[in-house]
Amino acid sequence: MISIKKSISAHIAEILKKINADAQIDGDTVYAMLEYPPDEKMGDLALPCFKLSKVLRMAPVKIAATIAENFSVDSVARAEALNGYFNIYLDGTYLAKSIVSGVREKGERFGAPTDMGEGKTVVLDYSSPNVAKPFHIGHLGTTVIGHSLKRLHEFAGYKCVGINYLGDWGTQFGKLIVAYRKWGNAELVENGGVDALVDLYVKINNAITDDPALADEARAEFRKLEDGDEENIKLWKWFVEISLAEYQKTYKQLGIEFDSYKGESFYTDKMPAQVQKLRDMGLLKIDDGASIVDLEPYGMTPCLILKRDGSTLYPTRDIAAAVYRKETYDFDKMIYVTSAGQSLHFAQWFKVVELMGYEWFDKLVHVPYGTVSINGAKLATRTGNVILLRDLFAESIAKVEAIMEEKNPDLPDRDKVSEAVGVGAIVFYYLSNNRIRDINFMMEDALSFEGNTGPYVQYTYARTCSVLAKSPDYDKNAELTVTSADETSLLKTLSRFEEVVREAIAAYEPSIVTRYILDVAGAYNRFYHNCSILGAENEQIKNTRLALTEAANTVLGNAFGLICLAKTEKI
Repeated sequence: MISIKKSISAHIAEILKKINADAQIDGDTVYAMLEYPPDEKMGDLALPCFKLSKVLRMAPVKIAATIAENFSVDSVARAEALNGYFNIYLDGTYLAKSIVSGVREKGERFGAPTDMGEGKTVVLDYSSPNVAKPFHIGHLGTTVIGHSLKRLHEFAGYKCVGINYLGDWGTQFGKLIVAYRKWGNAELVENGGVDALVDLYVKINNAITDDPALADEARAEFRKLEDGDEENIKLWKWFVEISLAEYQKTYKQLGIEFDSYKGESFYTDKMPAQVQKLRDMGLLKIDDGASIVDLEPYGMTPCLILKRDGSTLYPTRDIAAAVYRKETYDFDKMIYVTSAGQSLHFAQWFKVVELMGYEWFDKLVHVPYGTVSINGAKLATRTGNVILLRDLFAESIAKVEAIMEEKNPDLPDRDKVSEAVGVGAIVFYYLSNNRIRDINFMMEDALSFEGNTGPYVQYTYARTCSVLAKSPDYDKNAELTVTSADETSLLKTLSRFEEVVREAIAAYEPSIVTRYILDVAGAYNRFYHNCSILGAENEQIKNTRLALTEAANTVLGNAFGLICLAKTEKI
């Protein structure tokens, strides 16, 4: 659609120059003004002429009429002037030839912007669970939003580096070491994995309530860890390995891989240099024993850099990490995907980075998201305050398995399909919402095969696969001809894919892609039900409709990849 809109805009700009040669109106100006009307009866594209009135010194109605009188473009079936609007109706057969040839030429790259990311690097910091704690529902947002943004940027040609900034340092490890030595053993932890570590962590915290001296013991063990105590380092590394093995199971289900797992611990020896830089620049002030950067002139509370005892805090680590990543990857953009509750934290240390004179401060981007809650107490863990992601996936997969057993018991690889649909249902449900909104997750709604759900769009993709499988040798060289409004409507929806990708990247908003997938699924299903494909009245129409099905299949598949949704050829 972008190329079609550009050719139309250029033609209109030429017409407008004849109205007033002095007016500074070019194709880009017209392109920016083109709209998609809310009702197809009002055209496929529309140019509101009101903003042009002052520049051209002509009434909007007259401008629209003048354009209509002089307008002729191959991609347009008809155009009309109406109440100050120039309404454009695209030619379905032209669209079919353009889109089908594009799909066949570009395949998995169809819809990818070709001028956005070439030669540029984006680093993305997302997921980042705390080691020795379960991967819970609170990590779903940062994980799927972050990876979707990575996929989107990769699709647009950026070199992307996905970083899992593990929470693998802090006093909690002192507690865990104490708990392990008091109540744990190697067999218990090896067999129990992260669950065993969580149990130990809960036990030590409960014990500290009755015996506060244990907290001092834990702090001492963490101090030993910081000082490089061999035994504590060995235990710490073991806890990290056990945690990562558990997290990898979830990442595998989501189809997610990271380029780096450098966590907080990696930056312990890199923070002093940044603290000293702040001190040398006179930015560090002492406030009640703590070291801060005063941000009151910028409308923010102080940014804490060092505690009273000289230990570092999250801003210190984040600044050191940002400097290291710039030096290592020379990023053009560094994206952090965390909850909206951390917005002040990021605003503070971003400002500190600016005050430190790092010219790339404006390349740092915080992408916040809202909270998620789930109806259904049975998904709560033993502690009663966390819902494990693995439990949520298992529940969803089991429900899909039951549906498959009833609807399609002979489906090959039913367990794999159930996992793809069950996990996909949760991901799609989450990413269907604007990321900043809080989400109340309803399992029954997410798993429905009707309505705006993951199973519905995956079923639509499977439908396109089924149609194509029944005519594997159809004539792809046949002349295309569009004969129905449903065909044209599908083609117009498919043509918007690249624009959608660009919009999603600009807004850091995967839900734009998710909603577009629903548009494609809806348009294809209307086409499927209203236009006979395999039983079309003649071979030319049949081949055209199979080509449209092929195009829908490619666009859905490409779009699925941008939101971590598996392609299901059979359901």
